[in-house]
Amino acid sequence: MAMNSGDGSGAVTLGQRRTAVTDDRDSFGSRLRSLAKTARRKPIGAAAAVVIVGLVIVAIIGPWIAPYDPKVGAKALVLVGPSWAHPMGADQSGRDIFSRIIFGARVSLEVSLGAVLVGSLTGVLIGTISAYFEGPLDSVVQRIADAMQSIPLIVIAIMLIAITQPSLENLIIALSFGIAPRASRVARGSVLSVKNEQYVAAAIAIGATNTRIIRRYIFPNIFAPIIVLFSVTMGGAITAEASLSFLGLGPPTLISWGGMLSAEGRQYMQVAPWMAIFPGLAIMITVLAFNMLGDALRDVLDPRLRGSR
Repeated sequence: MAMNSGDGSGAVTLGQRRTAVTDDRDSFGSRLRSLAKTARRKPIGAAAAVVIVGLVIVAIIGPWIAPYDPKVGAKALVLVGPSWAHPMGADQSGRDIFSRIIFGARVSLEVSLGAVLVGSLTGVLIGTISAYFEGPLDSVVQRIADAMQSIPLIVIAIMLIAITQPSLENLIIALSFGIAPRASRVARGSVLSVKNEQYVAAAIAIGATNTRIIRRYIFPNIFAPIIVLFSVTMGGAITAEASLSFLGLGPPTLISWGGMLSAEGRQYMQVAPWMAIFPGLAIMITVLAFNMLGDALRDVLDPRLRGSR
């Protein structure tokens, strides 16, 4: 057998495999210890991360855990208050509010996540190219970004939705238009500080192409602020989606937290306040969790803040 060969090559191979397995275990344990240490140092951020993970799980498995059909009501349950059978009460059509909030989580996360991904990736790409090449291109791009950033996100979304029609895809595109300029400014500032580093100059000196420099040396070193931007922007996107649904500009056939707060929640606020309280709490807790997670990530990933501690 190879293990008993005279040159000992089999034993060396087996030893290398054992060393590799041990290194993998040590690396995994080191990551867990580092994560636990970060969670102890930032308990609010850790709690926010737990809330977000729980929300994502609820959004994914919502159809299987919702106790009732969110679109079907019963006359006997019209405006029934919170109870053991219906923890958040029922609305004016006898539909269970708890089930509707579970289904609304999927819409809110789908719209906000899609808008932040499209807007952030587009903005980061534009800001990176603009800052790397500078010159007239940078001036033109930044003036356009300044003009768009001077308009509130919700106003841009309202204008675009009014031009098209309320739908899930149009809502994502409308919100991404407002997110892209902000992501562009963050990426531009990070690239301007990174492109003057010595390792970038060395890559240019050895003849590396611009594409390779951006992909290999620029993007990895601006990743931390982009992650923080992504987390913080998620909260704003959820608020914007809820606001558009509240104004009646969201998809009319989909259940959303903002839609639950709109005419139905306001009309019955005095006789059935739970119709507005629970969707409002869902929006508030979700936005707060993303903002707290973004603050914690900024403190952990920003080397200047680590140095100040």
